[in-house]
Amino acid sequence: VQLQASGGGLVQAGGSLRLSCTASGGTFSSYNMGWFRQAPGKEREFVAAIRWSGGTRDYADSVKGRFTVSRDNAKNTVYLQMNSLKPEDTAVYYCGKGRGWPAGRIIQYDYWGQGTQVTVSS
Repeated sequence: VQLQASGGGLVQAGGSLRLSCTASGGTFSSYNMGWFRQAPGKEREFVAAIRWSGGTRDYADSVKGRFTVSRDNAKNTVYLQMNSLKPEDTAVYYCGKGRGWPAGRIIQYDYWGQGTQVTVSS
């Protein structure tokens, strides 16, 4: 399984970005998928996850109400819509293929994308 993340960039506080993560190899429609982020000097932390069917989603408290995770199984792609961005959202964002549910722990992920940088200026 290979995961390719994209969509990061520089945005002002209050702005929006949409990240994408496209999978190749394997059966994407059977995977739970998640987004994590890692800021400089900090550990990688959970952001959001979505079950294989798209029917169940989970979010970190810090992003609830601002971020939305979705997926298009026909396109083998998972998305992270990020609104009302804050400087503290600045990090490298990683998508991952998860096992089991809930999927908020790094240990549950066996494949990762390369990461995409999100920088929010104040």
